[in-house]
Amino acid sequence: MSRAVEQSNRAMLRARDAMDRAYAEPLDIPTLAKIAHVSEAHFIRTFRATFGETPHRYLQRRRVERAMSLLLESERDVTEICFAVGFSSLGTFSRTFREIVGESPTAFRKRRSPAGAVPSCFTKAWTRPSSFG
Repeated sequence: MSRAVEQSNRAMLRARDAMDRAYAEPLDIPTLAKIAHVSEAHFIRTFRATFGETPHRYLQRRRVERAMSLLLESERDVTEICFAVGFSSLGTFSRTFREIVGESPTAFRKRRSPAGAVPSCFTKAWTRPSSFG
């Protein structure tokens, strides 16, 4: 691998790492290109060639992945999760979630949360060893 390709890959990894760390922040192409030390047009082309998707789509996917986790691990409502992961519109969040996951956030949560399931906090409390014997 040539030195130029290595440097380019490192620059794209820096930008991708920044997206992974700050996915909920309002990251834009100028900011990400600056992190990678390249022009905006070069950044978009090189990121797509390196990772197989545009920076925007990568960031959306990371946000949806985090939202999936929050939907399953918390009782927060969908709107709150939408804003917590960095979307600025519930409509955009729902549409993007459906495109990536194949179902709405609410349907995703319902399908993966069995009816009548005991919340984990109760399970932990019930199964906690007792100091009384």
